[in-house]
Amino acid sequence: MRQLVLGTLFGIVAAISTAHAGPVNIVAAENFYGDVAGQIGGPDVSVTSILNNPDEDPHLFEVSPSVARSASAASIVVYNGIGYDPWMEKLLTAARAPGRKAIVVADLAGRKPGDNPHIWYDPHTMPALAKALCAMLIADDPAGKAGYEQRLARFTASLAPIEAHIDRLRRRLAGTPVTATEPVFGYMFAALGMRVRNGAFQLAVMNNTEPSASGTAAFETDLKTHRVKLLVYNSQASDPIAARMRDLATASGIPVVGASETEPPGKTYQQWMAGELDAVDRALPKRAP
Repeated sequence: MRQLVLGTLFGIVAAISTAHAGPVNIVAAENFYGDVAGQIGGPDVSVTSILNNPDEDPHLFEVSPSVARSASAASIVVYNGIGYDPWMEKLLTAARAPGRKAIVVADLAGRKPGDNPHIWYDPHTMPALAKALCAMLIADDPAGKAGYEQRLARFTASLAPIEAHIDRLRRRLAGTPVTATEPVFGYMFAALGMRVRNGAFQLAVMNNTEPSASGTAAFETDLKTHRVKLLVYNSQASDPIAARMRDLATASGIPVVGASETEPPGKTYQQWMAGELDAVDRALPKRAP
């Protein structure tokens, strides 16, 4: 049945023309990429973000006819890659539109299949996307060059406070042992210099497989004995064993910080990342002298 539905959707995609007039039509698989596209493109682009529901687990996303139509009409498509959004790759393959361009953000970030796919938490990812998108928009719309470059400069400057906050936290928290139910926050942990434990458990939960008994026991011991100082919990994906670890951390007095896989409504990417860093900062206050 699923194959029949996908076949029907791909037929819809193949039948729709990608011709478009007016603002450059950009479709982003994830709303944080769509946000950045809108910040760089401004009034010269029209952006549609597919994954934008904070209550929906992105790993359980199902393609609909409306998504197929949106992807087919795009001049530029932006998606994560490395297995995070394979449905977008299938849609683009089904509708090979002349002139349409695609940005695979994982390629810009130098990531390959098997790497942690949550690359938007890497502070280097969005600057790379912004630059690539600016260059692509200028090639597509040379008359808008000055505006694209101005907005790129403004976007780059807006990331400076986040970079400064990361530097401050790294000086204070580097080497701090931490853990997570999934590797959603992994790249930010690395940027902060924190020491992450229970990696095998995180990968199992992310891949919807059962963590090993030994890995689960080690995780529980870390929480009960305070071998870790912080737990980051995927606030957007529901998993019984992950929820159990979150509850155990709370009962053990370990601070818990939620990290989502979708940009929260009403926030920019910058505000989202700043909020996550603030949450870590509050969870691990400075020690009294």
